[in-house]
Amino acid sequence: MSEKGRQVPAAVSSHIVKIRLIMLGKTRRQETRALLDNYVARIRHYGEIQISELRDVSPAALRKLKLDSSAAVVLLDAAGTQLTSQQFARWLGDLRDRGTRELVFLCGDAEGFPDELRTHAKQRISLSTLTMPHEFSRVVLAEQIYRAFAIMAGHPYPK
Repeated sequence: MSEKGRQVPAAVSSHIVKIRLIMLGKTRRQETRALLDNYVARIRHYGEIQISELRDVSPAALRKLKLDSSAAVVLLDAAGTQLTSQQFARWLGDLRDRGTRELVFLCGDAEGFPDELRTHAKQRISLSTLTMPHEFSRVVLAEQIYRAFAIMAGHPYPK
């Protein structure tokens, strides 16, 4: 529906999607860590979020991740689908409304992803056509997740 030509945000569903960010390598730069932590704290106002930073990508370490077969696993990939912030919010809202319990984002390092992780991905998303440091892409992802929740809630942040 619209109100004087503006789109009125849909009500936020009571169903909560658990979000996991699985990141290869460690976020080393203090200022990058501070930004990431800030957005993660903001996301927690809307739901559960967990971050796992993997220094070791051995098969044994990857098995410890215990990815649920019903989880929506998304690989961040330069060749993936590009979405606007509004499209990303709609996509996240659709997953939530369809009852998705867990959404896992796989964030690679400079070397990319091991095939063992790639095979779990059901979808690939690109954050930008620009090349950026992998640590910065983590902040961009967290900000876009927060922005999506704010859009769905009708919060003024995205304006």
